[in-house]
Amino acid sequence: AWVAATVARFGKLDGLVNNAGVLHAFSVEAANEAQLDEMWTVNAKGPVLLTRAALPHLKKSGQGRVVNVASLLGLRVRRPDYFGYSMSKFALVALTHAIRQEGFEHGVRATALCPSVIDTDMGEGTGIAKADKIDPETLAEMVAMLLALPNTASVAELPVNIFAEASY
Repeated sequence: AWVAATVARFGKLDGLVNNAGVLHAFSVEAANEAQLDEMWTVNAKGPVLLTRAALPHLKKSGQGRVVNVASLLGLRVRRPDYFGYSMSKFALVALTHAIRQEGFEHGVRATALCPSVIDTDMGEGTGIAKADKIDPETLAEMVAMLLALPNTASVAELPVNIFAEASY
């Protein structure tokens, strides 16, 4: 319905930003199936369904853009109690690569934007000081930059960290 309403109002669709997320922490042994299902529905399946509806319009534009806000935890597993979240965000990164491959010849470019902890409700309770978190406005600037890139500058993944990680 959102895609149809957008196209009806503006006559086209140039970009899509999938920026929903839910995080529940539990170990593999204590996995809560309902919470695991919710993370898969919001973090992975929702973007698939919305992108499926938007993709024909993005292809038609010749410069369609998709930015999937994943997470650094969609590139690596740093906490075993976040495994379900990481799995769902790994899936979102995989979706991003599938979109890139499916839409590339039609000018569609897709990026998995993978930030560390953002200063939002989800970032509360992490023990990380507010001043050390990514500001939502900074994330919005990154999204705007990715949406504005020409077809000749395709960014597959953009990890954005607040920590200096060890090399390995």
